[in-house]
Amino acid sequence: MTSEKKSAGTVGFIGIGTMGREMALNLAKAGFRVAVHDVRPEAAQALAGGGIRAATSIADAARGADVVITMLPDTPDVEAVVYGEAGLLANPPEGRLIVDMSTIAPDAVRRMHADCAKAGVAFIDAPVSGGPVGAKNAALSIMAGGDAAAFEKARPFFAGMGTTITHVGESGAGQTVKLCNQLICGINIQAICEALALGRANGVDLHQLRKVLLGGSAASWMLDKLGPQMIDGDASAGFRIDLMLKDLRLVQQQAQASNVPLPATALVTTQYLDARAHGEGSNGNQALFRVYDRMSGQERG
Repeated sequence: MTSEKKSAGTVGFIGIGTMGREMALNLAKAGFRVAVHDVRPEAAQALAGGGIRAATSIADAARGADVVITMLPDTPDVEAVVYGEAGLLANPPEGRLIVDMSTIAPDAVRRMHADCAKAGVAFIDAPVSGGPVGAKNAALSIMAGGDAAAFEKARPFFAGMGTTITHVGESGAGQTVKLCNQLICGINIQAICEALALGRANGVDLHQLRKVLLGGSAASWMLDKLGPQMIDGDASAGFRIDLMLKDLRLVQQQAQASNVPLPATALVTTQYLDARAHGEGSNGNQALFRVYDRMSGQERG
């Protein structure tokens, strides 16, 4: 008798970046056959084996799949995969289900949902929260918009990648919830930067400050996970400054379309722009603290 794991289905996975890589690996660990594709062939080839196949094209990734999942940087990237000459509308998965887990514009999601529906293909927007750590540990929070029946069809695949899986409404609702999430995250990071800058200027030990704050009402995921890196000057990339700027741009576009003023979001966006202007775009979110280093004359080597 063998202990070989029985496959739970087949997934085409497009976008093997920091998040997508871990998500694809977890789907394979959950028992799915996974065909991965990326604009960088070496990224897909690096995952080959253990239930994962490197696909040669979008169409190859979709061939025979129950679902195709995309995890890409921005709206134009997803649109290219869906609408391109060799894209998913022309080569839909056998299961007629596309799930985009990127963070992109809600209006683009609704347009792709409508166009896919005309072709008999379900389209779910299911962005995630939890960052690289959540992706690695299959502990992502998944917020999905789209048809309820399609969401239920996608649920087993979501369970291989996340622990909090919620259908939040119609097409585009998942992205709207994600943008609300990013708004809070950006402002929270800025608040932590300001608290650390104030504490440092007054001679407080920052590691002790963080520990005290984590024990009270100022506690947050960002303070817990990113605080030590801010304090130690570790700017190593997890979720990059450039990606947060993209998300904040989407937040403000949605706010303007909805006639909702977001003054704090506007302020933190200027700080992220400052970070990118100083070459921090490829660094992690915690590098926002370097803006406060510069403003307070505490620049590090």
